[in-house]
Amino acid sequence: MTLSSRLSMSKRRVALLAATAMSVSAVSPALALEEVVFGTNWLAQAEHGGFYQSVADGTYEACGLDVSIVTGGPQVNNKALLLAGRIDFHMGGDLVSTFLAAEQDIPVVAVMAAFQKHPQVIISHPGEADTWEELKDLTLLIGDNGFAGYYRWMVAAHGFTDEQRVPYTFNPAPFLADTRTGMQGYLSSEPYVIETEGGFEPNVFLIADAGFATYATTVETMAATIEERPEVVECFVDGSILGWYNYLYGDNEAANALIMADNPEMTQDKIDYAIEKMLEFGIVDSGDALELGIGAMTEETVDAFYQQMVDAGVISAGLDYTAAYTTDFVNEGLGMDLRP
Repeated sequence: MTLSSRLSMSKRRVALLAATAMSVSAVSPALALEEVVFGTNWLAQAEHGGFYQSVADGTYEACGLDVSIVTGGPQVNNKALLLAGRIDFHMGGDLVSTFLAAEQDIPVVAVMAAFQKHPQVIISHPGEADTWEELKDLTLLIGDNGFAGYYRWMVAAHGFTDEQRVPYTFNPAPFLADTRTGMQGYLSSEPYVIETEGGFEPNVFLIADAGFATYATTVETMAATIEERPEVVECFVDGSILGWYNYLYGDNEAANALIMADNPEMTQDKIDYAIEKMLEFGIVDSGDALELGIGAMTEETVDAFYQQMVDAGVISAGLDYTAAYTTDFVNEGLGMDLRP
């Protein structure tokens, strides 16, 4: 049986299971589940909700996988575990990490993009910088990783300067103390902290809406896994796609319970805020996903972002990055009927 025919059969099987809402108990106990480990890149949160949803509601199990989620965090390097063969899938960042893997000849492949927009934001005080252009008049708190990545694009494409940047230590106190200071943040995190601790609603500028056109929260696996276990990759990707539709638009109570169990510092109010913002800003379901389904990736979008990063001096020109991602497992509109 060819790879394409096996993938087609797998996709039809998962779609059928989703359409008929087959329960896990209806699956024959004689069919052994294949154990799969998925490592996230941070502590459990709503931004991981689609994956937790498919664990909670049995979607992964319905197509034959027993999925365990291993959380990331400041002292955890799940990417290294992927390279060592200790986990099967890893939650990547954005396409910059995809290009860096290609630069270093690391056989890691992005197989889906849970986010169509990067959730990175720049935050300002109301009345001080009320437009993206006015941010150029502020001192900006930007972390080292951001300074080496998206901030290079902000400089090259929009005229921000190195001089206005001050290192961000992931403490909002300097921002709260000085209204002429802006800061980086994650759409569903820092703005909520400022609202609850600072007592005001800040201006929030999504860098994706200013043109930073990368996918984010990718699912990565090793090239050998795609070659040797394509049906497992297909099941995990399909299950994750369905999970995101069900998490955003359906009953996500059980998934949220798993998230809070894995991260005791997570609370329902933070989860509710994050889901609201993901929907409001179209983080998951926008762009290519509107026509091709959640998880979508296209050659055109990847190529355009690569050129952005070359122009910004982040990635070298002439790089062959085509082996570092594949669209073989996405772009078939799976789950779109679950969208309200």
